[in-house]
Amino acid sequence: MPDLNLAVIGNSIVAALVDRRARIVWYCLPRFDGDPVFSSLLDGDDAEKGFYEVTLENFAEARQEYQPNSAILVTTLSDQRGGAVRITDFSPRFKQHDRIFRPAMLVRRVEPVSGLPVVRVRLRPVFAYGHEKPATTHGSNHIRFVASSQTLRLTTDAPLAYVESEAPFALTQPFHLILGPDEMLPASIAHTVREFHERTLDYWIEWVRYLSVPFEWQAAVIRAAITLKLCAFEETGAIVAALTTSIPEAAGTQRNWDYRYCWLRDAYFSVHALNRLGATKTMEDFLRYITTVAAGEADGALKPVYGILPTAALEEVEVPSLKGYRGMGPVRVGNAAQLQVQNDSYGSVVLAVSQMFYDQRLPSRGDINLFRRLERLGTKAAERALEPDAGIWEFRGRTAVHTHSAALCWAACDRLARIAGTLGRADRAEHWRGEADRIRAVILERGWSQKLGAFTTTFGGDSVDASLLLLQELGLVPASDPRYLATLDFIGKHLRHGHHLFRYGTADDFGMPENAFTICTFWYIEALAAAGRREEARELFERILACRNHVGLLSEDINPKTGELWGNYPQTYSLVGIIVAAMRLSKSWEEGFWRGW
Repeated sequence: MPDLNLAVIGNSIVAALVDRRARIVWYCLPRFDGDPVFSSLLDGDDAEKGFYEVTLENFAEARQEYQPNSAILVTTLSDQRGGAVRITDFSPRFKQHDRIFRPAMLVRRVEPVSGLPVVRVRLRPVFAYGHEKPATTHGSNHIRFVASSQTLRLTTDAPLAYVESEAPFALTQPFHLILGPDEMLPASIAHTVREFHERTLDYWIEWVRYLSVPFEWQAAVIRAAITLKLCAFEETGAIVAALTTSIPEAAGTQRNWDYRYCWLRDAYFSVHALNRLGATKTMEDFLRYITTVAAGEADGALKPVYGILPTAALEEVEVPSLKGYRGMGPVRVGNAAQLQVQNDSYGSVVLAVSQMFYDQRLPSRGDINLFRRLERLGTKAAERALEPDAGIWEFRGRTAVHTHSAALCWAACDRLARIAGTLGRADRAEHWRGEADRIRAVILERGWSQKLGAFTTTFGGDSVDASLLLLQELGLVPASDPRYLATLDFIGKHLRHGHHLFRYGTADDFGMPENAFTICTFWYIEALAAAGRREEARELFERILACRNHVGLLSEDINPKTGELWGNYPQTYSLVGIIVAAMRLSKSWEEGFWRGW
């Protein structure tokens, strides 16, 4: 039965999910939002198509881990007779000719470790979301999988007859498999794999070396950071919310959504987390993306979500050819949230770009031209701050004036006032400070419930949601504000279930939520720390870290009773939570290192 004990390999153009026995169960081409040529993760009990595996006869156990500080995965399979085989998986990524080489390619090296292991290679791609099986042709060292939309080529120095027939054979020496475009290799297969592996490993080690990691929880932060990097589509600068579609938020709920797109809100959180670590290149790439997005919106209005190619339409359709995760359909492609009004998008973009005006490390600093582009978004934020929208949780059946959305619009105006001051534009600073003060006054009046003794999800509402925990993070109120502290206590009482936090406690379009929304637990942890409850926050953080899978990753949701991961995977929101909470809670290097001696 499929589960989310999956590792991720990729290169910021393509990404694949690999289960604990080295079966590739999800891989989209030609990019994250493309056709899943390996789709068995979403094909119910049909295990006979949509996967790529190297199996070991008389299998006994598997061990899986990443090469340290890299996106290179190593799986060791052992059999019942003392035989073992090591499978190394990665997508090439390294510097070449003054640019990054990142082909749509999966590379595998299979080598004997002990005994006389007997292996079988099975490669069964499908196309058109599982609807089309390809025709095959072969040459002396390759197999071509030909479909109406694209062609894949497997180039290998393994015995081709065994690979074609999926027959078992004794592994006496290493072999290599390169799956990619229908192109010939310019060098030997073994040499190519060896060179790609060494240069890819060097790239990731170098990238990690320059991260400003906290003293504590370094391994967790590094793994989260690498995976966030893999979820950034470098060609356009988009950052996807997750690499999958239609993993249900909870069993049998039909809360199955396609997350292979760029939510402006989610992207802000990812940029913010990577900036905290010093990995600012993703922010610069995201600015390129936002510039293209804004240029395509003639009236300045932003959609909440865009394709990784910003002009792509995201019409939501159901795909009957795939049965769904554990048979729990529907499988959806596209996302109707693109049609919603979510007013927090303006603030998310301004927040994501603000560092450009202050960080002197950046080769391209924010200037008056960038400020003027952001002012267009600020104008929309000021206009829409107090208008109804679908909110951060994307309710499909109702709208209201959401406190969180209004707070993000306030943040857009507040940051523009600060940036204008930095640029010496006193007139614009005064304008934006006036707008920010106006919006904040209304939020504090209409977003507060004297009856509940807490801020509320909507103006004049009678319930709370986890996004209210961000009010202090945004700077709308300080963490010491009695109203914020009362809201924190109210949320803990009504939304916390054991060690997990639900996003809200009221019914939505699909009924009552059944699983905890992982990022909300991290928001709660951060709020506890900001409120001075640091030890409580640290304890809860350790509890949530224990919910990660075997390679240190998280999905969108967690069942609070069983700890099982649900929802799309890997969830960038959740990875952000690991990074930001660790940075907030860790002892300083001086405390942890020098005082520890």
